[in-house]
Amino acid sequence: MAKYSLNINGKITQVEAEADTPLLWVIRDLVGLKGTKFGCGMGLCGACTVHLDGMAIRSCQTPISTVKASSKIVTIEGVASLNKVVQEAWIEEQVPQCGYCQSGQIMSAVALLKENPNPTDEQIEQYMSGNICRCGTYNRIRKAIHRAAKTASINKSSKSTSKS
Repeated sequence: MAKYSLNINGKITQVEAEADTPLLWVIRDLVGLKGTKFGCGMGLCGACTVHLDGMAIRSCQTPISTVKASSKIVTIEGVASLNKVVQEAWIEEQVPQCGYCQSGQIMSAVALLKENPNPTDEQIEQYMSGNICRCGTYNRIRKAIHRAAKTASINKSSKSTSKS
């Protein structure tokens, strides 16, 4: 087994794992962060989505050996410091039904809004298409993303106005 030094949610963590161990299992079983979920194991459902250097990735398909020591990993447990607005919008729109897929949905939504702060319905559907919700809360997810985008733009404009 090899030793790896990982920056997860801003904290450096040392783990020992086989090179082909998926990042998902390192995060859940070795580090103990249970918010990232196992869904399909093939990178198709999005339940295991985390951010690696700011990009949404499927952790079930990412071998630990491919993660650089300098990389920054953010899980659902660390996303609040990244974008609390999305989590608040999820609550306001009452998005979760069973909730199982929601950590992956939120992680993808945060990445989308970082890339595109004011997405259209089509852009949301396209970006979020890799995240499956078996309960079918897609309309609430879309509404929450729009709410988060609007709140973030209001927060930005009020900050820039208060600095003037």
